[in-house]
Amino acid sequence: MTHTFWNALVLTFVPLFVVLDAPGNLPMVVSLSDGMTSKEKVRVINVATVTAGLVGLGFLFFGQFLLHVMGISVGAFAVAGGIILMVLSIKYMTTGHMVDASREDMVAVVPIGTPLLTGPATITTLIFLNTQFPTYIVLLSFALNILIAWAVFIAGDKIIRLMGQGGIKAVSKVFSLLLAAIAVDLIIRGLNLLTILHTGT
Repeated sequence: MTHTFWNALVLTFVPLFVVLDAPGNLPMVVSLSDGMTSKEKVRVINVATVTAGLVGLGFLFFGQFLLHVMGISVGAFAVAGGIILMVLSIKYMTTGHMVDASREDMVAVVPIGTPLLTGPATITTLIFLNTQFPTYIVLLSFALNILIAWAVFIAGDKIIRLMGQGGIKAVSKVFSLLLAAIAVDLIIRGLNLLTILHTGT
């Protein structure tokens, strides 16, 4: 029984770790929190991880029901999330900031909490895993991944100090282009799910 539990935990933890991609999202968090104070950044991280957790829990327990009743597809969610990320990346490349520093609550919820952490891929994975494994196993794996994401983002503040503001700004500029690429990918995947495009992805 214990062996089955640990197998199930690993089989649910790994795909969720991949789709949340906390290490890969860290540079995005740096870009999105550019211009904020250390206290504001910690608040953004706290709000973002709580938001991601709540959105994930909502779809874990009610995802299939809500999507069916409201007629909202994961594809449509992906397209909407991609558009938001594209707008933010363009704003950063043209103005040097994605959001006003005084609006940290907004950036914590969108796009860090969702769709960067809990986006279409995470939602789809949660719904799928919930049909293959006991809900409490999926819930535990998701909670562990949210905790890891929080720890990575908190540690990211130390990375900022090590690299210096100049280095972080340079990295942020580069990753603003990557953010645009991710936005395009989200839109394409969403259009694929909506059967508007057929790219084989």
